Amino acid sequence: METAEIEIAAKKATHTYGECTKSILPVRDALEVLSGKWKLPIIISLIFGNKRFSQIAKEIPGITDKMLSKELRDLEANCLVKRTVYDSIPVVVEYTLTDYGHTLKPVIEVLRNWGEAHRNRIMSL
Repeated sequence: METAEIEIAAKKATHTYGECTKSILPVRDALEVLSGKWKLPIIISLIFGNKRFSQIAKEIPGITDKMLSKELRDLEANCLVKRTVYDSIPVVVEYTLTDYGHTLKPVIEVLRNWGEAHRNRIMSL
């Protein structure tokens, strides 16, 4: 390979690396916020409306109260979920998906469709 060809190949590799990095970082950021066993199920539960803690817990089999509490705090810290405490007796706490949280609906729909197609493909092997 001549020097000019090596330089062209190096520029292409650098360009490809840069393009790859530009794609990886935002995906990594998204996965950091949404990863784990429970965050997406919680978000999906809240897509269907505002819920109290116990309602969310009932809709997600296997989640412990401690884990649900932790995950709700994480989602709230990332502006995806809003926690509202009502001044009543007994005190009522309600969780709502924020407008920003609702921007995940199309992402979840695409994941759902892919998951169904993948399950069908694997089951047909």
